[in-house]
Amino acid sequence: MAFRKKSTKNPPVLSHEFILQNHADLVACVGMFFVLGLMFEGTAEASIVFITLQHSVTFPAAEERATESKFLYYYGIKDLATVFFYMLVAIIIHATIQEYVLDKINRRMQFPKAKQSKFNESGQFSVFYLVSCIWGTFILISENCLSDPTLLWRAHPHNMMTFQMKFFYISQLAYWFHAFPELYFQRTKKQDIPRQLVYIGLHLFHIAGAYLLYLNHLGLVLLMMHYFVELLSHICDLFYFSDEKYQKEFSLWAIVFILGRLVTLIVSVVTVGFHLAGGQNQNPDAITGNVNVLAAKIAVLSSSCTIQAYITWNLFNVQLQRWMEEDTALQAPSVKKKRTKGRSSRKGTENGVATSNRVDSPHKRKEKSS
Repeated sequence: MAFRKKSTKNPPVLSHEFILQNHADLVACVGMFFVLGLMFEGTAEASIVFITLQHSVTFPAAEERATESKFLYYYGIKDLATVFFYMLVAIIIHATIQEYVLDKINRRMQFPKAKQSKFNESGQFSVFYLVSCIWGTFILISENCLSDPTLLWRAHPHNMMTFQMKFFYISQLAYWFHAFPELYFQRTKKQDIPRQLVYIGLHLFHIAGAYLLYLNHLGLVLLMMHYFVELLSHICDLFYFSDEKYQKEFSLWAIVFILGRLVTLIVSVVTVGFHLAGGQNQNPDAITGNVNVLAAKIAVLSSSCTIQAYITWNLFNVQLQRWMEEDTALQAPSVKKKRTKGRSSRKGTENGVATSNRVDSPHKRKEKSS
């Protein structure tokens, strides 16, 4: 788990246990190294690459009265450095939430070890999905995507991003990249690692695809719908962990889950169809955002359909497992009752026979004497 455990003996420096207990402090030291680089003239330029967004272009103000110029961004190789720095920030925030929020709840509720890991996972994802939904909705409102949905396929210039849009995608990539070292920091079980790797990889694949193909608005809308459904899922899990009686009451979220998958498919098909409905370009260029070719249509739509089918299949598997667990839990008390009834009846017959023997023994003695 991603929190420090108090022990009487300090582990050796740079040992396995030392890194697990103090990984947040070690990562914070690495992050401070880049921040302190801003204070010196010789290292300021290198530190800026890690901390601030790169690849910006200045556009003059569109209105005559406006005096401020507009900054737009495109992606480049320097974004990898920015993603790395904010990945360190995500690790620190993850450890802070774990130590000061989730660990205190675990101590108060006294969950068994089997539930602690699931509770921590749902708690971390709930915070991330909640912040991402609020942030993404604010971006959609500020860029008029909700009032004018046609901006999803006719945003101009199509190969540029605003500051908040690029920073959102950089933060998303940083968070999902930070999930890889967290598998080690949280001491994830070996049987759970393949499932986690697939889950993380699918998110990275689709977020990076929308970022590199300049399908920013479409990717943001689909992410908001996906994150909202996942947020409801993890909130239901948190209530279930606190009290198992909420399982039946919150089982209706599966309907919302399926509706969210259907709406995601409809939006992706309609948006990609209109975005790439014009004449196909013979010279595609992903760097300039020119992906209006048949191969791009098939790739985007097939990936969207695949991820929805995979997530829905996982939902059915998880729900079936829970139903089977509930059935076994209900059958266990009935079997115990049958066993206890059988034992009690046997004991009753034995006691009855014993008492009858005791009562009949004096009469038998009189008969013998007579």
